[in-house]
Amino acid sequence: MTAYGESARSGYRAQRLPRYPGPAGWNEILPERRACPPLQEQASADIAIIGAGFAGLSAARRLLQRDDTLRIAILEAGQLAQGSAGRNSGFMIDIPHELSSEDYAGQSREKDLEQIRLNRVAIDFAREMAEDYELDRWVLDPCGKINAAATERGDQFNRNFAGHLAHLGEACELYDARAMQEITGTPYFRSGLYSPGTVMLQPAAYIRGLYRGLHARVRLYEGSPALSFQRDGSFWRIKTPEGSLDCEKIILAVNGHAESFGFFRRRLMHVFTYASMSRAMTAQQRGTLGGQANWSLTPADPMGVTVRKVSVPGAGGERILVRSRFTYDPSMEVSSGRLKSVAARHDRQFLARFPMLGDLQMEYRWGGQLCLSLNGVPAFGEVDQNVFAAVCQNGLGLTRGTLSGIAAADLAAGERSALVESLEQLPQPRKLPPEPLAWMGVNAVLAFKELQARGE
Repeated sequence: MTAYGESARSGYRAQRLPRYPGPAGWNEILPERRACPPLQEQASADIAIIGAGFAGLSAARRLLQRDDTLRIAILEAGQLAQGSAGRNSGFMIDIPHELSSEDYAGQSREKDLEQIRLNRVAIDFAREMAEDYELDRWVLDPCGKINAAATERGDQFNRNFAGHLAHLGEACELYDARAMQEITGTPYFRSGLYSPGTVMLQPAAYIRGLYRGLHARVRLYEGSPALSFQRDGSFWRIKTPEGSLDCEKIILAVNGHAESFGFFRRRLMHVFTYASMSRAMTAQQRGTLGGQANWSLTPADPMGVTVRKVSVPGAGGERILVRSRFTYDPSMEVSSGRLKSVAARHDRQFLARFPMLGDLQMEYRWGGQLCLSLNGVPAFGEVDQNVFAAVCQNGLGLTRGTLSGIAAADLAAGERSALVESLEQLPQPRKLPPEPLAWMGVNAVLAFKELQARGE
């Protein structure tokens, strides 16, 4: 058992609750849904899951696969798909995607092959869920992605990464500038590296769809943050603002907010990234841009700009998303002024790529939280008796969140699966330097890497 929390007779008390800047754009463009009521009584369950994102809902699905008689309750601090699950860029990536490297390659062939294997376990799990719950293709699309390069430096990164993928035995295809313009409609990019295994999601629609598939067999309480939990005899009692939940086991699926309860203290890096989503394009704007209806670009340099064009008739229209900027914020909060400043940067980046769309305005701006560790490993395992952590996704919440949710469910069910064995063999997250040294050092490194990635 790994216990970095402060296990005390008083139990665990949240020092802060999740706060997200701006609206979750992916959720905002969907039709309004009726929220589930908050927990307002003393309830009970066999297993409680804290957090209704990718890890939490995947854990619920896996638990029911193990034992469909389990009573499962899920506590969500906000509303479904308005937290981190509705704030990512929708890339469920199978190949190496190390944000700390220059071109996404990992440190060794063996580790990269193992990570690919694990990523594909998560992707297969997601595909099976999508099929079982009859999600539309625009919700989960196995279309692959492109690493886009706009500079000579980025083009070299693409070629280096293509060589690395070939060494791993992974399929990929290099695109020239003409092919990139045919896809995106803009002459901005000089090359691209297509990899076929990435699955693209409309993340909020995916999360909503998962819950619809699960709702008959789980209880979801929205607007019900877990304020504390403590032992009471043979069970855990979780307190929310208006009620309490007694359970035998708990799965923590709250990513970086696990530290709010005292777990993995000074071992989790809380980073914000930011996105802007345009209004639905008019027919004239679509004609002006040209290119394909849907495409998804990660930058050749990990610190560059992610761009997606999505086309969902009847559910948001055709829009362009721009995501960039990384800031280390150990308080897990950012100001409205920060969001405004990043929005101005996004506008400049958008116009540089799409000068022909100068009249297309952004409709939604938001920030989303990443949780990273210094050594790139998850925070996983049994952190107290019958309390299981599935957190620290290292910037790949869709893939690794799904993966850690599956593994935490196996662990809670008493199953020593191969997936559990794989995750437990990893080292624990490395301890961070003291503040303010960590804040100064991490933000200085991020700023330097973003400067190097300018143009990408």
